[in-house]
Amino acid sequence: MPPHPALAGGPVYLDHNATTPVDPRVAEAMLPYLTDFFGNPSSGHPHAVEPRRALAEARGQVADLIGAAPGEVVFTGSGSEADLLALRGAVLASGLSRPHVITQATEHPAVLETCAALRRLHGTRVTVLPVDGDGLVAPEALAAALDEDTVLVSVMAANNETGALQPITDLAAVAHDRGALFHCDAAQAAGKIPLAVEALGVDLLTVVGHKMYAPKGAAALYVRDGVPLEPVVYGGGQESGLRAGTENVALAVALGTAARIAADELADGAPARIAALRDGLHRRLTDALPGRVRLNGPEKNRLPNTLNVSVDGALGHELLAAAPQLAASTGSACHSGDHTPSPVLTAMGLDPARALGALRLSLGRWTTPDDIETAATALVRAAAGR
Repeated sequence: MPPHPALAGGPVYLDHNATTPVDPRVAEAMLPYLTDFFGNPSSGHPHAVEPRRALAEARGQVADLIGAAPGEVVFTGSGSEADLLALRGAVLASGLSRPHVITQATEHPAVLETCAALRRLHGTRVTVLPVDGDGLVAPEALAAALDEDTVLVSVMAANNETGALQPITDLAAVAHDRGALFHCDAAQAAGKIPLAVEALGVDLLTVVGHKMYAPKGAAALYVRDGVPLEPVVYGGGQESGLRAGTENVALAVALGTAARIAADELADGAPARIAALRDGLHRRLTDALPGRVRLNGPEKNRLPNTLNVSVDGALGHELLAAAPQLAASTGSACHSGDHTPSPVLTAMGLDPARALGALRLSLGRWTTPDDIETAATALVRAAAGR
């Protein structure tokens, strides 16, 4: 595969869990729907024919990636919006006066803040489950938290910082035993590992385009047939009545094309190739900095592209500042010059020093062995003086 033009000449990009460059094949596929095929898919004249066909094809491509039926895919403008539709939609459709929602401590803010708003605005009871040292939820803890008013359980497929893969199949089965719906934010997992909604047992699942080489602003929510949701946008009845507004056909085509390419790569063994590069980076760091490199999160049960490590005696943001050859992330947040530990790593029980030392190195489609060598060399040099 030729190098990506956006990555040429810049620092090595190991921040794919934050966002991905748009695949040129995706950009090419969407371009005609920004230029020639402008019609409203809902219109009754010839200008609507091609946009309507392309929208249906894109819906089918997203459905194929996750093993759903095309009619179960609702296009949204972001993963956060898809999460909002799932959580708010389920709670308001339940008709309960004191509905109960369960999530977990390392969930994305799109879910945690929606839960907080549901509590504040609609009197929803919210339970936030703890996680273990690997960031995982115990099915037994979920079982103990369920009650007769639990409407929905929302647990992400893969953590955005550590890559930890939650036991979704087991958790969904526990939720269904008590009659609750199960939502899974698969923003980080879709396209990186195989996902099948029937095997997972989920009722709702979020897919995000800019995490798999489509533009920002393209996402989707899988809604299992028969699951009632209150719409997130009211109006003309588009997207099965759940998200009104004339569809953005170009972005839908982009998401569909990205899903098709991701499905092809999964079938061709891309996760194993990425995991080998990730593990090579880890080995280079541990060999060059003996006794100082600590893995955060599970060693095995994680995304193939994600490496979260702390280096003893070093702060993550200082390491990256001293390694301009590398573009990556830390888990800490900076407020007026003061860095605070990642809430995800804190919930996992890591002490503040280790959490502040964390680096998230996330690989992608265009990551090469030379990139790994450059990144490892830069980080080792940065850490050697600390």
